[in-house]
Amino acid sequence: MNTIINSFSKYKKILITGGAGFIGGTLVRKLLIETNSIIYNLDKLSYCSSLESINQLIKDKNIDNKRHILMNIDLESIENTNESLRIADPDIIFHLAAESHVDRSIKDASGFIKSNIIGTYNLQESANKHYKNLEPKRKRFFKLMHISTDEVFGSVEGENKFNEDSKYKPNSPYSASKASSDHLVRAWYETYGLPSIITNCSNNYGPWQYPEKLIPVIILNALEGEAIPIYGDGKNIRDWIHVDDHVKGLIQVSISGEIGETYCLGGSNEINNLDLANLICEKIDKVLKKVNSKKDLIKLTEDRPGHDKRYAINSDKVKEKLNWSPSLNFDEGLEKTINWYMNNKKWCKNIKRSD
Repeated sequence: MNTIINSFSKYKKILITGGAGFIGGTLVRKLLIETNSIIYNLDKLSYCSSLESINQLIKDKNIDNKRHILMNIDLESIENTNESLRIADPDIIFHLAAESHVDRSIKDASGFIKSNIIGTYNLQESANKHYKNLEPKRKRFFKLMHISTDEVFGSVEGENKFNEDSKYKPNSPYSASKASSDHLVRAWYETYGLPSIITNCSNNYGPWQYPEKLIPVIILNALEGEAIPIYGDGKNIRDWIHVDDHVKGLIQVSISGEIGETYCLGGSNEINNLDLANLICEKIDKVLKKVNSKKDLIKLTEDRPGHDKRYAINSDKVKEKLNWSPSLNFDEGLEKTINWYMNNKKWCKNIKRSD
């Protein structure tokens, strides 16, 4: 804890975009607990946003609520983005605001273009103006942390893994929009000198994740006795990382990472979707002690277009240079996540109702 407080002492004001989302909210909570900084939480409060975890934390931990300032702003508006940076006057920006559900991007890509590309462009423009006007002492430490995904690299073949030098080959409107935002961040650093770092991460899981994502869908459908849909033959492989480990990685990169660099954060937990569904059902069966297995609910469905076969991350760079590695065992992380969803069905129903 002291390490983060000391390292973040120069960041009096932190701007987090998408701070009411799954990963952003986890980062907000972590920094509220382990720093003394003021957190400006910029979020457009879309269907998958929730402030419940943050409000609950502030109440339970008796945290000064003046340290968490919500800014209900849509980055698609350059005027509102400029105004939000003027008010927040940040020492560091964590950019997590993004539309992220692949299925939704296939049905309608327009929101992904606006949020992930136009939104990032507007933030870059505002951040660059802000950076240029900072006094020299603050300018030395300022940076923009751009949080991205391994999906920008497409599907990895054989036993290979993605790393920081992997070629971009996005295969869905979502991943294409995130790839575009990565390129914008890199270009604004190279062309205008805006201090930036990019991270690409594997699939996240954990508490407070919106119920449309794969692991929450498997858990909640199993608990409700509903069909558990798995695309295609179920053999598509993903590398999973617990959101707490991801956030620790983001903080470590923000402290020790080099400006202009990219860092890949992976969980080293490769598993295909069908095996994942079976594993989660086994764990739920063990908890509920039912005669009929939840595995019977698993149904293979028609595959989606552009469905990448395998994602896998090589995190050697961040492990060797920044001394970060995931700490939570996948089995333990899954069990904690299952227990959380079992105890928070009301939150899941309420947030789905607002969609």
